[in-house]
Amino acid sequence: MTARTEKRIVDTNVPATANLAVDTNSLEARQLPCVLACVKAIESVVNRGGLVIDAGDEIFDEYRANLSMAGQPGVGDHFLKWVHDHRWGFPDEDRVPITRAGDSYEEFPEHPALSNFDPSDRKFVAVANNHPAKPHILEATDSK
Repeated sequence: MTARTEKRIVDTNVPATANLAVDTNSLEARQLPCVLACVKAIESVVNRGGLVIDAGDEIFDEYRANLSMAGQPGVGDHFLKWVHDHRWGFPDEDRVPITRAGDSYEEFPEHPALSNFDPSDRKFVAVANNHPAKPHILEATDSK
């Protein structure tokens, strides 16, 4: 019997922050733990799988706009290349359909506490909310 792979959604700031590990000497000491945690999280997703994205490639397109498709020099860039090369092999349930509704999504929960939630991050919540496993969203430097 094998353990099930944990399903995860990765906010773009995780691989972007992981890319800072290319030059740890330029980081402030307080940044290093977050950068290393992002590297570990990205390596875990690449090695174990379980990434959940949207079926319309909005998340992938955001990755592409912020990371290098060459797959280097950083861990986050390698992650983008891995997503590009493997996303069509993800289980169907892990390519989640979401429906645009203005600057939000039909699958984004309606709740007064979420009214000021960053519109660019709503796609991650919509995907989590519409996936049967309700996976966690890995996030690094945002705290909106």
